[in-house]
Amino acid sequence: MTVAQLRRPGGELASRPLHFFWIVDCSGSMSSEKISTVNHAIQEAIPDMREAADDNPNAQLMVRTLRFSSGAEWMTEEPVRIEDFSWDDLKTDGITNLGMAFDLLSEQLTIPPMSDRALPPVLVLLSDGQPTDDYKSALERLLSLPWGRKSVRIAISIGQDANDDVLCEFTGRSDLILPAKNAPALAKMIKWASTVASMVSSPSSRPTEISGGEEERLYVGFNNVPSPDEVVTGDVW
Repeated sequence: MTVAQLRRPGGELASRPLHFFWIVDCSGSMSSEKISTVNHAIQEAIPDMREAADDNPNAQLMVRTLRFSSGAEWMTEEPVRIEDFSWDDLKTDGITNLGMAFDLLSEQLTIPPMSDRALPPVLVLLSDGQPTDDYKSALERLLSLPWGRKSVRIAISIGQDANDDVLCEFTGRSDLILPAKNAPALAKMIKWASTVASMVSSPSSRPTEISGGEEERLYVGFNNVPSPDEVVTGDVW
């Protein structure tokens, strides 16, 4: 951390934790080009996330990866500072137990282990299909938590068979479902979500005087969501 990050005029700058979660569908339908694109795009996005974190010294960006297929598991047991974060390629198998992933998230969005000083967490869900378990009750539990309700929630809808109705239940807003019908689009949406979302949640980028509730203040910065029309055409999944 640089001197500029540690100090500001008038005293020392206290950073606040900003938790960023990758939630990745690793079911069998995500095999081949889909999961290879996810692995490559997130790996490529890490330097951009570090740069975005450097621009927001009053937030300490902490990253974790949660995969789900026939079950759900943390790929990173504890939050990792973005400076130390590395991506381990994910593999695919099984079905789509999204509800189990929501349950694991709920366990982590309580105080503790979350700090009461934390910034609203960022949850980025990537999926290409329909949940095969009871995701509704698990999502209800997640959104009943204060940090669940306050989280910045984005979904990347992969391919033509993704259930956008389910993804909209997660995000609460249809404009925060990012369509990715081919590899170029998926890579572009991952890069956008990895950097812009964490910037919006950061206190240095949040407006201080805006009409509306907390959710409106958090999401007001999403005014440059990439359009699918801007993405180079390619084979459609």
